[in-house]
Amino acid sequence: MKILTVSDVVDASLYPGFDADRFAGVDLVLACGDLQPEYLSFLVNALRVPLYYVRGNHDIRYETKPPLGAGSVHSKLVQFKGVKIMGFEGSHWYNGGPNQYTEWQMRFIVYRMLPTIWRRGGVDIFMAHAPPRFVHDAEDPCHRGFQVFRWLIRRCRPQYFIHGHIHNRFNDDSERITLIESTRVVNTYGFFQIEIDDRPFAGQA
Repeated sequence: MKILTVSDVVDASLYPGFDADRFAGVDLVLACGDLQPEYLSFLVNALRVPLYYVRGNHDIRYETKPPLGAGSVHSKLVQFKGVKIMGFEGSHWYNGGPNQYTEWQMRFIVYRMLPTIWRRGGVDIFMAHAPPRFVHDAEDPCHRGFQVFRWLIRRCRPQYFIHGHIHNRFNDDSERITLIESTRVVNTYGFFQIEIDDRPFAGQA
């Protein structure tokens, strides 16, 4: 399965210069936050595929103007063509704005989802706005990752953990990806395409 992942900035390759041939064969879009709802609505319309999203710390209009045709996966587990996906919105708390969580608040959200993960037989892709702690993150309060995400990766062993929030420019695609055991942690700043094996899940909950 081919998945287009997006976050943080509108890339000219997707809007306004959308090239249908370049993105042919995309089955699903995953949006990791800090993007205008109109942009997500455009991607749904242009690609004609489902789109799931989590909100970032700057996504303050989604309550009144949600992206058309897209669905939030914050604290939810959805399945698409056999691939199980779960999302966690927001950044680390830094000034009390919307979609910000302390480590303990995010830990509570993650722990609350464990029974669902267990009942559904694991997760293939975790998607979040913020990264795991000490993987692609920074030391300022806003861009610090969540420790609980590292724990979640090691416990559940998903194929991918994708995130946004950290604004980097990459010389090649390999610079986006860090392995934690068998899990590929991907910074999807701008956009990135991944392919995932949709065979039955082999991790543990």
